[in-house]
Amino acid sequence: MGALDELLFTVLTQHTSDSNAEVAYKAMRERYPTWGEVLEADTDLLADAIRHGGLANQKAPRLQAILAEILRRRGNFTIDFLAGLPLNDARDWLTTLPGVGPKTAAVTLAFSLGMPAMPVDTHVYRVGRRLGLISLTTSVDAAHAIMESQVPPERVYAYHVQLIAHGRRTCKAQRPLCDDCPLADLCPSADAFKAAAAAPIYRRPKRRGKNL
Repeated sequence: MGALDELLFTVLTQHTSDSNAEVAYKAMRERYPTWGEVLEADTDLLADAIRHGGLANQKAPRLQAILAEILRRRGNFTIDFLAGLPLNDARDWLTTLPGVGPKTAAVTLAFSLGMPAMPVDTHVYRVGRRLGLISLTTSVDAAHAIMESQVPPERVYAYHVQLIAHGRRTCKAQRPLCDDCPLADLCPSADAFKAAAAAPIYRRPKRRGKNL
């Protein structure tokens, strides 16, 4: 997937699953094979094409605004030139596009251009806070730069992937598997989660007799 494809696909993943975004992206490209056709499409019809990805009425004009701005700046629909820029310059260029935030920019830079950007999704953010890699008051936007700086550039991609895997398999949102976690001895949150898991569950007594 090229850099622009990755960028617009990532916009479609916002507030939905990757599988839903994939269906929406495929439907969009089948109906509008070129980016020029996406830009010139009737916005309501474009929204219908990407409906499966959710928030279609917001995402359709956002996609068109991004394409319009790239065309204005570059004269074409190619953003591969970003790979030749310093990371911060490339990130700044992307995040000044309409509706493109730090996560969308980082995903585009890391996955399509091989740059050492650190996308912070819900799994990375959760695991990072629990392990003390970022503070509990650190915002998602601020977490990108902090976590990106914690490992050498050549390790950023692996760091991102491993944190996601750990969040999905072990450090789950509702019931983290602290007893099975290889990082439990280092984790400042593990004892609290273990104690909560061991606490007896309160059950309201059954009421007897007729209601008054």
